[in-house]
Amino acid sequence: MRILVVEDDKNLNRQISDALAEAGYVVDSAYDGEEGHFLGDTEPYDAVILDIGLPEMDGISVIEQWRRDGKKMPVLMLTARDRWSDKVAGIDAGADDYVAKPFHIEEVLARVRALIRRAAGHATTELVCGALRLDTKTSKVDLDGAPVKLTSHEFRLLAYLMHHMGEVVSRTELVEHLYDQDFDRDSNTVEVFVGRLRKKIGNDLIETVRGMGYRMHGLAE
Repeated sequence: MRILVVEDDKNLNRQISDALAEAGYVVDSAYDGEEGHFLGDTEPYDAVILDIGLPEMDGISVIEQWRRDGKKMPVLMLTARDRWSDKVAGIDAGADDYVAKPFHIEEVLARVRALIRRAAGHATTELVCGALRLDTKTSKVDLDGAPVKLTSHEFRLLAYLMHHMGEVVSRTELVEHLYDQDFDRDSNTVEVFVGRLRKKIGNDLIETVRGMGYRMHGLAE
């Protein structure tokens, strides 16, 4: 899962980004509205954390432009605690949720997880594919009740496929959501990670759709 953090306070931006990275997300950061708008317009994100009070281009204008351009990624707006008008303006502009400053990082993480779940049509933190279970809150995976040890890239790949259960996901899409914008992306690495995952969870759950990509199989229990 790939997240964009748009916050001009560099210390707060770093705190949020570090917490997201520790939770297993790929994170890109922007420090003003113009840069944030450009990244959200040109890169695929699973969610965006967007401050309202940004230099160059305010957060309300950023999200309004994204929505006019058809960008549908969920957006968590950061607002000042005493500005209820900002909250209303953010929701009306197209934000999906908001957090008032000052906040606990754990609340931001929980709201991001919820936004991504809702966007993918899931109701709980646990994704189930047959005997395979992935908990987005704890970042733990088990198969038939036994824990499965995954690297960070393997976990991200599996989580993305499980969030899009039954859909064909291209290698390009996987690469775009596995790595940040500065990473030297190579779609061939996806094949390597899929091969490693199959060794750990079995060959039947991830189908290779020739010429198109991969599809996660298995019925939710």
